[in-house]
Order: sequence, then structure tokens, then C-alpha cells
Amino acid sequence: MTEKNLLVLARRDHAEAMRVAAGLTILGHHVSLVFMTGPVAETPENATYAELLELTGIEPQTTVAAMAEDLPLLDADGLARVLASADAVVSV
Repeated sequence: MTEKNLLVLARRDHAEAMRVAAGLTILGHHVSLVFMTGPVAETPENATYAELLELTGIEPQTTVAAMAEDLPLLDADGLARVLASADAVVSV
């Protein structure tokens, strides 16, 4: 199987988006995650999935200025580049 460049957009359910992103790495794909709403709630579930992102090497980004203190901020051009470089996009 050829490695794919996959993009997960966290639009509604942050925990599920983090879980999906981490799970997609099992097949050897390169996975990116972009939080498009925020902030991410500080819950035990989200903390667990954030740790899973670290273990899988996924470095999330965001389009939400309020989250830019903790994550790299993508402007419209940056988001367009990330979208254009993805082989597939999953919106959660």
C-alpha cells in the first residue's frame, strides 16, 4: 500500500477527530490534524487523545486565533496549502 498524506479537520468533535487522526497512522499514512473550532475542552478524554497524538507524531494546527498560543496558526493561505497537499480529507 502506498503511503498517503491524510488531513483530518476537527470541526465539531475534537475528541473524535484526535482519535481518528491517531488511528489513521496505523496504516503508515502521514496524518495532519487541523482544529477549526475551539478551544478544545480540558477533559480527561481530550487529554488522553492529545497524548495519543504525541505518541503518533501528529502535530496539530489550528485556524482559531484563540488557540494560537498553544498551536501553530494557519491563515487562509496556509489552510489552502494543507488542503491542496492532502490525498484525502476527513471532516469530523
